[in-house]
Amino acid sequence: MWDFFATVRHRHSVRQYRQNTPVEAEKLHAILEMATAAPSAGDLQAYHIHVITDETCLQQLSQAAQQQEFIRQAPACLVFSTDPERSSREFGDRGRQLYAIQDATIAASYAQLAAVAAGLASAWVGYFDEKQVRSILDIPEALEPVAMLTLGYPSEIPEPSPRRPLGEMVSRY
Repeated sequence: MWDFFATVRHRHSVRQYRQNTPVEAEKLHAILEMATAAPSAGDLQAYHIHVITDETCLQQLSQAAQQQEFIRQAPACLVFSTDPERSSREFGDRGRQLYAIQDATIAASYAQLAAVAAGLASAWVGYFDEKQVRSILDIPEALEPVAMLTLGYPSEIPEPSPRRPLGEMVSRY
């Protein structure tokens, strides 16, 4: 069994997936359960997760994301949307403008790590036309799509990308 540190170290953005190999329903369910186990402001879980496995829908999402073809080729994609009003009822403007986004992106991060633990790969997509995604998935106006996460079995594992040294990013007091 992998420990947490190994799981994080094995997480890479993968944009090549094995074709004709769907993500098993039980693995997808486990990933979704882990996403919803993520911490959230006031435990409000001010987000919604849209699960896409339909090929036509994946093609449309690819187009909405400036033709990023790996979205179309992935067997599954999760779209994370914020629910700003849910958060604002408890936390006002800060909840609407920040906490709901944090809730959705923390859930997406947990899903990404759960995918690695399940033997899958993923890629985070933030570059997309929000209006197109909203239209494709019929997302209500109350929700705001903020991230997509492709899922599948990798057909290649990219080399780890270089990381900045801790000293450049961490201040100690």
